[in-house]
Amino acid sequence: MDKYQYTVQGVDYEVEIEEVEGNIAKVNVNGIPFEVELKQPINPTSPLNRVKVEAPKPAPAAAPKPAAAPVATASAAPAGAGNPQKAPLPGTITSINVKVGDTVQVGDVVIVLEAMKMQNNIEAEYAGTVTSVTVNPGDSVMEGAVMLTIG
Repeated sequence: MDKYQYTVQGVDYEVEIEEVEGNIAKVNVNGIPFEVELKQPINPTSPLNRVKVEAPKPAPAAAPKPAAAPVATASAAPAGAGNPQKAPLPGTITSINVKVGDTVQVGDVVIVLEAMKMQNNIEAEYAGTVTSVTVNPGDSVMEGAVMLTIG
């Protein structure tokens, strides 16, 4: 098994490549198994074995569905300005209880995240106005991924 360390948008990921068959690779990202489709097959004899992969797709879980762009509305603060609300653990977004422009207080439930078959209420860590929502219901997120921003 090959192990790699990646940093994506400031979040560290440990990726283990378990097996590659054609253009499908079985990988573990921070201990979570995924099957990813490679844009081009790996050449095992190449000394520089670099491959670009598409977004992770959960292994034998539910079929992937295309993600829709988050809906944004006008607000007083610039979009994305403020404090990021990050995912405390990997999981799937089941509901978003706020939209851009909503005012939240510390402790308000802003997102419900399903992880290990449990619904987890994600509470606002900051008081203020929601300036961006970067996820949609059904999206899979990794630990540390920014879900929304509160300004």
